[in-house]
Amino acid sequence: MINYLNPSWKKILSKEFQKSYFKKLILNLKDENINFSILPEEGDYFKAFNLTPFEKIKVVILGQDPYYKKKLANGLSFAVEDIDHLPKSLKNIIKELKSDLKYHKPDEIEIKNWVKQGVFLLNSVLTVRENEPGSHKNIGWEKFTDSIIKLISAKKKNIVFILWGKYAESKQKFIDTSKHKIIISSHPSPLSANKGFFGSKPFSKCNDYLYLKGKKPINWLV
Repeated sequence: MINYLNPSWKKILSKEFQKSYFKKLILNLKDENINFSILPEEGDYFKAFNLTPFEKIKVVILGQDPYYKKKLANGLSFAVEDIDHLPKSLKNIIKELKSDLKYHKPDEIEIKNWVKQGVFLLNSVLTVRENEPGSHKNIGWEKFTDSIIKLISAKKKNIVFILWGKYAESKQKFIDTSKHKIIISSHPSPLSANKGFFGSKPFSKCNDYLYLKGKKPINWLV
């Protein structure tokens, strides 16, 4: 599994991989792959890491766990491979994006293209059983991705962390707010989008902060 990780991240995380919880996680995943269909494909477990090198990170958008349907789960939080079948949460993200940036054209927006600009689309849990949402909660991924958030907070500066929903919001305790920006709202899920997500303007707020810190803003409309 680690063999799929790019060399820069592999070097940064070498000590984490030696910890007992991570070794246990690897064993759990081997057993799971024998008995169940696991998403995303093994080569995509670390896709967010491979497409956004540590040194390029400017923004972190934290999700919870992968989509549990094939053609949707791709290793990137909120993003999907099949843009003809967008989950409702993603539709709401795009709706808020267009409203925030006053973009009214019908063009399709693929958020997986954001990663090339330094947007780290990180899920807290990196795998799931097909058709069983939340099935890999508490097998070890949370401890691993918490360590990633702590690492980014400690080693970098002027990063924007976008935390949607109570679960993502709970991770702000790992972020040094004296040198980073946190943007919080309700989750884009249809259950909560009208309770603070719509109208929260996370994309323009993010770019305002990046511009203030002398960084190139994100082109969200690609």
